[in-house]
Amino acid sequence: MQGDNLPQPSQVVSLYKSKNIGLMRLYSPDGGALNALRGSGIQVLLDVPKDKLQNLASSPSAASDWVQTNVRAYSPDVKFRYIAVGNEVVPTDNNNNAQYAQYVLGAMKNIYNALGNDLSRQVKVSTSLSFRAIGVSYPPSHGVFSGDAMTYMQPIVQFLTSTGAPLLVNVYPYFSYKGDTNHISLQYATFTSPSTVVQDGSLNYQNLFDAMVDSVYAALSQAGGANVPIVVSESGWPSDGGFAASVANAGTYNANLVKHVGKGTPRKPGPLETYVFAMFNEDQKTGDPTEQHFGLFYPNQQPVYPVSF
Repeated sequence: MQGDNLPQPSQVVSLYKSKNIGLMRLYSPDGGALNALRGSGIQVLLDVPKDKLQNLASSPSAASDWVQTNVRAYSPDVKFRYIAVGNEVVPTDNNNNAQYAQYVLGAMKNIYNALGNDLSRQVKVSTSLSFRAIGVSYPPSHGVFSGDAMTYMQPIVQFLTSTGAPLLVNVYPYFSYKGDTNHISLQYATFTSPSTVVQDGSLNYQNLFDAMVDSVYAALSQAGGANVPIVVSESGWPSDGGFAASVANAGTYNANLVKHVGKGTPRKPGPLETYVFAMFNEDQKTGDPTEQHFGLFYPNQQPVYPVSF
């Protein structure tokens, strides 16, 4: 969405189908995109933008209106899978988000109730967490939420447990590698280590992605959510714009990610639903220059590097 040269929604849906990509994340309700998705069979993870959280948390009728306008109006032609109530609003170490975190749980509950018995069975309500919410991640079995995040996460985990919804987590070995090259190798970060790098009790870790995901499982267990599944709501690697950001590294990471997640992690074997960030390079994204180069495709729909889905 954050580009001035991106394809039309109908073209994007056609590209998804041609590449056999069956799931899409939308970071806010977009009528053009949702209409283009009608009848496509593509399942949608739809975000509630953070600036809506306070109103949705304080007003069940506002939540009902939001669900009516953005979900019921398109269902069942559009297959909604998850609603992410806020993206990286927890933890609050980003000052821009501190004001919003207190509203996440209330908004989740009101959206869940607004979905009603018919939709709440098929559309799971969660929130999308930054990996920064994990205070301890090494070794993976010692994973715990940071003190800041735990305040919010304990009741959120209880809600997820009671509704059978997964926790959505954004997992980026790229940023962990970039931040600690003394202890993390490029091979460990890109699924190319030839052998075990981290031994954690009886579990062996050959890649950083698994170690990061399993530390979140451990944190969930610590917070009373041993049975809450994880969906990786973002993962990716930039192809340009900064440290270790190259077509070769991004292509290696994402191709290996797609192959790997079908197996799950040492702690939780079995398919791990994962969303690759992002579909397109976006020339209007702000922040670090790499932010404009996470796409699998250029705006002209040509692949930045080959990835088979």
